[in-house]
Amino acid sequence: MNKALTKALGRTACAFALALLQTTAMAADIVISQLAPLTGVLASTGKQMVLGGQIYFSHINDTGGVHGQKIRVLVTDDGYKVDETVRLTREALANPEVVALYGFAGTSNVGKLLTDGVLEQGGAALVAPYTGGEPLRSPFNPWIFHVRAGYADETEHMVQQVTTLGMTRIAVMYQDDGFGKAGLEGVQKALAKRKLTLSVAAPYERNTDKVDEAVRQVKASDAQAVIMISVNKSTSAFIKRYRETGGGAQLYNISVVDPAEIVRLAGLKNAHGLGVSQVVPYPFMPNLPVVREYQTLLKKYAPNELVNYTSFEQFLGAKVLVEGLRRAGPKPTRAKVVKALESMGNFDLGGTSVGYSADNRVGSRYVEVTVIGSSGKLLK
Repeated sequence: MNKALTKALGRTACAFALALLQTTAMAADIVISQLAPLTGVLASTGKQMVLGGQIYFSHINDTGGVHGQKIRVLVTDDGYKVDETVRLTREALANPEVVALYGFAGTSNVGKLLTDGVLEQGGAALVAPYTGGEPLRSPFNPWIFHVRAGYADETEHMVQQVTTLGMTRIAVMYQDDGFGKAGLEGVQKALAKRKLTLSVAAPYERNTDKVDEAVRQVKASDAQAVIMISVNKSTSAFIKRYRETGGGAQLYNISVVDPAEIVRLAGLKNAHGLGVSQVVPYPFMPNLPVVREYQTLLKKYAPNELVNYTSFEQFLGAKVLVEGLRRAGPKPTRAKVVKALESMGNFDLGGTSVGYSADNRVGSRYVEVTVIGSSGKLLK
């Protein structure tokens, strides 16, 4: 065999070995599936959901990974469409590499995964879904690990606040689906505890901003406070039309909205004073270690992005998932990850904690209310 041929064969062998090593490394990645609404009415929220996890997973990968393995997140857009969520989740769980699901959005979307048995059949944990719907929490199911408080916790907090201020005429504007109805039920239960009833419950159609009839109903009810169970575009449309037609009630919304987006769409004059309940600590002031960590990593990995409640919430969810992966050991499986997450009885994320057990999947009940100030920024 001549020297040229020997060298060529050597180069081929080296290239093959390198390719094999790269393939092995890829196979050794810890693979996570994330569905997010990157198009449609929740597109701006979906972007922040992905960003929050992305900066933390990048940090983990750049500092050695989990037991030496890199985390690879497969992000897919479901457009906030229930059927797409189900189809894409089935596809994700058909991939044996996927060991966990992370950060999905929508009470109806995730609820359909439960009722259709998709999560049970797949046997994978879903960590930090961006929803507080009670049907995802009660009755107990072992698959969903919540990082946030539920809508019932949020609505109880808001009703307590408005009734403490002496308001008794309270209306609800809600999205006519599982998400909206979960929030509506929370308000009704909180009022019933105080021997009060709703002034009106005004629905609007999911995936639209057709809120004119809801505006009419709420104005006719002469409500002193309006609690909205709605997403960015419909919330903004309601606020704008309600204020511009003379509606003067105190307005509130639950935590799923992006205040910056509402100010942009509804206008600062109309959005000023909106109360927004929050289920994670205030991320704009670096008073907690986890907030400082989030702000540092946001500046490092996404320097053009602003601090945002949604990205911070999903950052916390990513920390929970990574700790679960660590506890699951060097070769995590779906079952090991579920058991590992379940073992996190009181886990400090850096000044705020979550806790799970064999019969508890609601990691936190934290709620506070913020207000959009005169400059458009959120105030505590």
